[in-house]
Amino acid sequence: MRYIAPSILSADFARLGEQVDMLNRSDAEWIHVDVMDGVFVPNISFGFPIMQVLQRTAKKPLDVHLMITHPERYVERFADAGAYSVGFHLEAVDDPMPILDLIRAKGVRTCLTINPDIDVNRLLPYLDKVDMVLLMSVFAGFGGQKFIETTFDKLRIVHDEIVRRGLNTLVEIDGGVGRQNAARLFDAGADVLVAGSAVFGATDPIEEIKILKS
Repeated sequence: MRYIAPSILSADFARLGEQVDMLNRSDAEWIHVDVMDGVFVPNISFGFPIMQVLQRTAKKPLDVHLMITHPERYVERFADAGAYSVGFHLEAVDDPMPILDLIRAKGVRTCLTINPDIDVNRLLPYLDKVDMVLLMSVFAGFGGQKFIETTFDKLRIVHDEIVRRGLNTLVEIDGGVGRQNAARLFDAGADVLVAGSAVFGATDPIEEIKILKS
């Protein structure tokens, strides 16, 4: 699987409808929605009003990434707001299982995420309990950061464990993704690449998405 999920965080919000329409016409499979609370990460993005706009206008599945404290308070609302997938950070909670159950009960796909400074082995016990894991290849909170090369080591560990156990769990990579590393990431076992600045900063975003996929 080679999916591209452009991050709407990097879009021009003065032209949001136009840019969502561009993604609708592109070869991107999903639209990645980064939600930040200013507590778990030192930045604030957006919440339900933007989700409502996306729900009305996006024709691609909405891949929601919650970079927030107490995700258990909000996962059901994001599911109700049109999310196809809802993910949250393992390091933000004591026990992810009840929250995963809340998401799953809504009929929405589950995702568990870790920042670059979290031991990847902490994810492994949950590989058979989620639809997808997301490895941050920059620290959550801001777009445009430089890709952290040690992500490849973590990706191989997770991919090899998924293969060893015969699981269908997807692996998503988010942060610093562009044409310089997309092929290597897919070859190393990534299924979904989140690209923000690489897509929305391109002269021709639709063509850039094609390049990233190929």
